[in-house]
Amino acid sequence: MTIKRGSASAVLHDALRERIVSLELAPGAYLSRSEIAAQYGVSQTPVRDAMMRLEEEGLLVIYPQSKTVVSKIDVAHAQETQFLRLSIELEVVRALIRQGADAKIAKARTCLTLQRAVLESDDLVEFSRLDQEFHAALCDAAGVGTLWSIVTARSGHIDRLRKLNLPDPGKSGSIISCHGRILDAIDAHDHRGAEAVVREHLSGTLSQLDQIIEKYPDYF
Repeated sequence: MTIKRGSASAVLHDALRERIVSLELAPGAYLSRSEIAAQYGVSQTPVRDAMMRLEEEGLLVIYPQSKTVVSKIDVAHAQETQFLRLSIELEVVRALIRQGADAKIAKARTCLTLQRAVLESDDLVEFSRLDQEFHAALCDAAGVGTLWSIVTARSGHIDRLRKLNLPDPGKSGSIISCHGRILDAIDAHDHRGAEAVVREHLSGTLSQLDQIIEKYPDYF
């Protein structure tokens, strides 16, 4: 894969971040700057820049003149990000109910429809992408789309936890159920109902934390 020089650092960051969050690059995996540069057809400078940015996000640990490894999952960081995301998404549903414009959540409805179809094919990669797109669409509808970018930038640890939790029986169905109930509550102008479902939805993975750690101890 060859990428343009001007965008090399940003593209590399996004590509490596996706590989880390998807667990293709597992916690503890070693990364070679020279090997990545060769793989993507760039010099080592954009690789270094991308790695430094990923270290700032807590996804890499760089040991100068020694090695670079994918960070273990930081539970405290995941819990902080969960707090931030919950605070934002509670305000998002409140704002959407106040605004009362059903057309604004049309994109979120489309995401939910596609998620239901994808669930039948058991494509968890596409299911996860649509999950993110659903929440981004709600933020956009509430007029705070840039806040989703902030949440995403620091969601590497919680997203890896979700990746480990997603294959569990019933998890995908629970996500679809919550998404549907969130939209229904917004339609019904049901503040309490919407907030209750958001809390239920976003707490799901952390409520399974002990089981996830027991199953994947090397990732923590």
